[in-house]
Amino acid sequence: MKIMIASDVHGSAYYAAKIKEVFAKEGACLLVLLGDIYNPGPRNPIAAVRDYAPLKVAEVFNSLKDRLMVIKGNCDSQVDTLISEFHFAEEGQLFVAGRRITLTHGHIFNRDELPPACGDALIYGHVHTGFIERKGGVTIANPGSVTLPKEGSAHGYLVLEEDVLTLKDINDGKIIRQEKIRGREEKDNVQ
Repeated sequence: MKIMIASDVHGSAYYAAKIKEVFAKEGACLLVLLGDIYNPGPRNPIAAVRDYAPLKVAEVFNSLKDRLMVIKGNCDSQVDTLISEFHFAEEGQLFVAGRRITLTHGHIFNRDELPPACGDALIYGHVHTGFIERKGGVTIANPGSVTLPKEGSAHGYLVLEEDVLTLKDINDGKIIRQEKIRGREEKDNVQ
C-alpha cells in the first residue's frame, strides 16, 4: 500500500492541484493532509501564497474525499468544514507493515514533544521544513510545506510504502531522503 502525505497548503490552488496531480502519478491509495489547508495564518501574508483561492482548494480536495485523511492544523477552523466534504481529525494513526504511525499537525506534538503511545513513527507538519530522522527509537518525519517551505527546504511531500518513508520535492519528484521505519525496539545504529 502506498500513501502520500502532504501538509500546509495554506489556500494555494496551484499546490492543491499539484498535490492531486502527483498523488495520481505516485499511484497512492490514500492521501494524508497534515493540516493548514485553506488559511495562510497570521504570519504568512496572502501575497506569499501562490494562487490563493480556498474555494478552489476545497474543490480539488473534495474530489478526493474518498481517498483522503485530513488532520486539523492550527490554522484550520470550524468554518472550514462548510466548504469541505471531508472530516478534519485531531490526529490519526496508521498501521502499516507492522508499524504504528502517529499523524498530527505538529503545533502540540512534534520531535521535541512526542505524543504518548506514539508508536514507531511520528509524522507531522506545521514547521514548513521537511526532514526524516530518528530520535529515541522513533522515526520522526515532516513533509515540509508544499506552499511555503522554510529554511531552504523543498516544496516537499512524503511517500509511505510498506515501512519506507521517502521525502520528495513536489516540483520535480526528486528524492531528498529515504528511511526505513524500524520498530522502537531496534537499535538506532542499525543500518
